[in-house]
Amino acid sequence: MHPVLFHIGSFLIPAYGASVAVGVLLALYVAERTARTAALDSQQVWKLCMVTLFALIASSRLLLVALNWSALRLHPAWILPLAMVHHPLLACFGALIAGAVGILYGRRQRMPLMTTADALAAPVALVAAFEQLGALLAGSGYGTETAVRWSVIYTDPLAGIWSGAPLGAALHPVQGYAALGFLGLAIFLMMGLPRRRQAGDVAGLLLLGAGVVVFVTEFWRDAEGRGAVLGGALNGPQIAAVALVVVGGLVLMERREVVGG
Repeated sequence: MHPVLFHIGSFLIPAYGASVAVGVLLALYVAERTARTAALDSQQVWKLCMVTLFALIASSRLLLVALNWSALRLHPAWILPLAMVHHPLLACFGALIAGAVGILYGRRQRMPLMTTADALAAPVALVAAFEQLGALLAGSGYGTETAVRWSVIYTDPLAGIWSGAPLGAALHPVQGYAALGFLGLAIFLMMGLPRRRQAGDVAGLLLLGAGVVVFVTEFWRDAEGRGAVLGGALNGPQIAAVALVVVGGLVLMERREVVGG
């Protein structure tokens, strides 16, 4: 695959960062429209997206720098390729910080929590789809070895340096599976937003759907560095996926109780 899209002199454009950037721009475009569908102020929602995006990027990169501080002190120039590193723990940490910052900002602006979450559900799934597309190009979160005809083979040394992807081996394009799953989820959520019965329904479906996508696709990912529980039957991201499904179910149950009450 292609961890670098192209070079401009000595400056390179990484595929992972470019894909995520495109996903964010599309998500902002979609969020402006889903905000209107949910009867929210689109400008308020756009500002909320900017705040949470900054919190996501800053928190995950600061954690990465902190974990590699001893090496960066000796080689400061490594901070540029370090920005291309992707890891599920970084994503989880960044998402938690961004979510907390978003909730605090929304409360300060007196934005309705559940309605805002519904409006942002499809954009979040869309960003996840493009993030996984970028991971596929870069070799991050690579799959297990396989003999299927649609396997991918990484040959660029940067895929091994940045993401640890094995070179020359036929691998499941698991990132592509996840990208398709998140894209389908984004479309489903966009279609379901105007039909929701109560505020919070679409957000609950996002949590459920994301949990299912992560849980299923992890079976085709290489297990290195992803943790193991229950004797290796499950890994760390799958435990997080189960938590997403449980929380999503609780959100939907709470909405049903409100309707029934």
